[in-house]
Amino acid sequence: MKSEGSHSNNLFNKSLGGIPVKNILWIFCIYMLFAFIYHTTLVINSGNADFSGFNWIRKQILLESIISYLIMMVFTYPIWWLVFRRMKKVRLNWRLASHIILLPLFVIICQQVQYFIKESLDLFHLYGVASVWDIYIPGLLYLLQFGIFHAYEHYTESREKERRAAALREAALKSELAAIKAQLNPHFLYNVFNTISATVPPELEHTRELIAKLSDLFRYQLRASKTELVSLREELDFVQKYLELEKARFKERLSVHIEVPEALMEKEIPPMILQPLVENSIKHGLSSLIEGGEVSLIVTEKDGRIHFEVADTGVGVRSTENLIGNGIGLTNTQLRLEKGFNSGLSFKRNYPRGLKVAFSI
Repeated sequence: MKSEGSHSNNLFNKSLGGIPVKNILWIFCIYMLFAFIYHTTLVINSGNADFSGFNWIRKQILLESIISYLIMMVFTYPIWWLVFRRMKKVRLNWRLASHIILLPLFVIICQQVQYFIKESLDLFHLYGVASVWDIYIPGLLYLLQFGIFHAYEHYTESREKERRAAALREAALKSELAAIKAQLNPHFLYNVFNTISATVPPELEHTRELIAKLSDLFRYQLRASKTELVSLREELDFVQKYLELEKARFKERLSVHIEVPEALMEKEIPPMILQPLVENSIKHGLSSLIEGGEVSLIVTEKDGRIHFEVADTGVGVRSTENLIGNGIGLTNTQLRLEKGFNSGLSFKRNYPRGLKVAFSI
């Protein structure tokens, strides 16, 4: 049985319209504090400053204050949604400039709506020159709250950038250590494979060819650990050798489709950026299927960027949300794309089944 405290925590962790419930409660409390201050000010100015009892006039003024500030709270939300959700990717100076139009709209609408409600309920509201306070106070509150909202957004984005920078620094350190190891392990294995290949008898020529291809893979890996970019042609040659070794294991269960325009072959890309995606398609997508399936690699160019898509007809995944972080290949590839190209992997379901992984550089 869940305790009352756990129910309370679950409520606070939920969101309403993109705003956490706990934030809504905080904003509500702040508005009610302003309503109480406004109510107290009106009581004192009305000549009914006797706080010993809660008379009818004070009740009326309190109700009018609560209505005024609840209306302002309600109309704050659509403006918040527009500026901080709908226009989130718009440049900050344009978002700030939008307040030039939104502020007077907010003030006028709040004033007219509260007057309409109060008149409908036969409640008092300010008239004549005094009604300027129903313009000044909403305007001041608008500037105050949206100033805080923008400051909070800047704070959270700065914290997120710091977190990402720390993660990238940690990934870079791990990559440097891995590169040191990578310069030793492939070189050692490359020499061992050549030694084994020399001992294979002539009648096992197919075995000798597989060993030679595997040796080429480690030679490329050794080179990749020393350079930042290679041609797309070299990377595809490496991927094709890897797929040939996999086809030797899967036989007719594995079919491959590669579609790359010749004009892109000399484009430079990070080494070993495609192989982890192809390996993931085979290992997690096709290996468990008795009938096997197809792995396709399609490369295109659009708007000055090279687009890569690796797809399979395997078992697919239930959810694409948790793929990053659960495997070394995809996670490292994501970090490399973020660090080097401000890009990342995107996932979507393949049809009739399987998974598509895409990225652009």
